[in-house]
Amino acid sequence: MAMQCRRRAVWWLLQQHHHQLSPRSMPLSSSSSSVDDDHLHVHVLVEGTNGYSRFALLNRPSALNAINTSMGSGRAFAAGGDVVALYRFIKEGNMEACKQFFRTIYSFIYLIGTYLKPHVALLNGITMGGGAGISIPGTFRVATEKTVFATPEVLIGFHPDAAASFYLSRLPGHLGEYLALTGEKLNGVEMVACGLATHYSLLARLPLIEEQLGKLVTDDPSVIETTLEQYGDLVHPDSSSVLQRLEILDKCFCHDTVEEIVDAVEVAASETKDAWCISTLNRLKEASPLSLKVSLRSIREGRFQTLDQCLLREYRMTLQAISKQISGDFCEGVRARVVDKDMAPKWDPPTLEKVSQDMVDQYFLPLSEFEPDLELPTKSREAFF
Repeated sequence: MAMQCRRRAVWWLLQQHHHQLSPRSMPLSSSSSSVDDDHLHVHVLVEGTNGYSRFALLNRPSALNAINTSMGSGRAFAAGGDVVALYRFIKEGNMEACKQFFRTIYSFIYLIGTYLKPHVALLNGITMGGGAGISIPGTFRVATEKTVFATPEVLIGFHPDAAASFYLSRLPGHLGEYLALTGEKLNGVEMVACGLATHYSLLARLPLIEEQLGKLVTDDPSVIETTLEQYGDLVHPDSSSVLQRLEILDKCFCHDTVEEIVDAVEVAASETKDAWCISTLNRLKEASPLSLKVSLRSIREGRFQTLDQCLLREYRMTLQAISKQISGDFCEGVRARVVDKDMAPKWDPPTLEKVSQDMVDQYFLPLSEFEPDLELPTKSREAFF
């Protein structure tokens, strides 16, 4: 069945044929309690096709499919979590709503990452933050010429979360550190080349992929793989890609501290006058100093942790970030870049030198006995390394 994929952001869920599903269309959630003003009552649509597969459609186009607890089309797959809603919750003192949001999204990511049935994410458009978190841990990820990936959290005083410390830490060399600390974008071709996406297809072919997936009566991953390859394209990053600069990237981002990384990029920019080095240096200087140090440690720890361990640690870090007990950088970053849009955040602390080791350490401490930890179904759904 052909569909207008230009306006769809989709997960295909392939079922074993002896567990048939009745073909129907239904909302995954019909909550209308979102604090945004898009007035969409059904933010995720779940539809059956032939009784053997379902697809979930993110349906919040006016907010670039920003994720909230009532959803999960437009020009974005998902532009991440709804930071404006979180900002308002914090301003209103509604911390429980914030915690519920993160518990929900992190738990969902764990289910996606440990789901035994294969599924396909069609990453057509902006795929950032939480949008990446609900797709990259999955089985198959199809990028297109419209796909834009990034983890720009350090630019709003936060840290790459939603399993980012798991998948970024497993990228080639120190590419994960670079993406986490600069928030720079990758296109669909680059996503495939570094392993963030499994397949690449031109946008015009997505209706054919959806049609063929809808006809499958098996959950055999090799059959799904063959289907995706049938409509895939062989692509390579061009000469301007960051993936063509991995040698200098690794040389700069291999260091133990953010200060050493910044110094290395400064030296490279001074010696080479290379536009990429200069741009990278500028991005590092735009980010929250505290977020840079916290994020670097998060990626380095994630390299040796399982998916559930990464999500548990990220949840603890997130509660520290939204509590404002250490710093108010998250609210200030959202205010400056998304709410007031003056693009002039006043970071606290304002420089790397003023970020103490104790401040960073607090992000990684266990929660107090009065604050429940993130509970994941690890006994019934074992995580992988």
